Amino acid sequence: MPKYVIEREIPGAGNLSADQLKEIAQTSCGVLHAMGPQIQWLHSYVTGDKIYCIYIAENEEQVREHAKQGGFPANAVCEVLSTIDPTTAE
Repeated sequence: MPKYVIEREIPGAGNLSADQLKEIAQTSCGVLHAMGPQIQWLHSYVTGDKIYCIYIAENEEQVREHAKQGGFPANAVCEVLSTIDPTTAE
């Protein structure tokens, strides 16, 4: 299944408390559970004013539907076409 990077613009995201992040994660997991196994959240990166989430889903529409149901922004949804790391140079 395709992998996606979702950019969520959330002013002050880097200042969210552990409890606030837990609440966001719980909301996300609840929506994912209701949507079924065809969409999975792998992990997210929290920065100053954005959260970047990595998902596996059948298509972009599923990712956007998750955001809609969860009340999360999905300012950009990009399919991952390749992955590189230091071993790519070998």
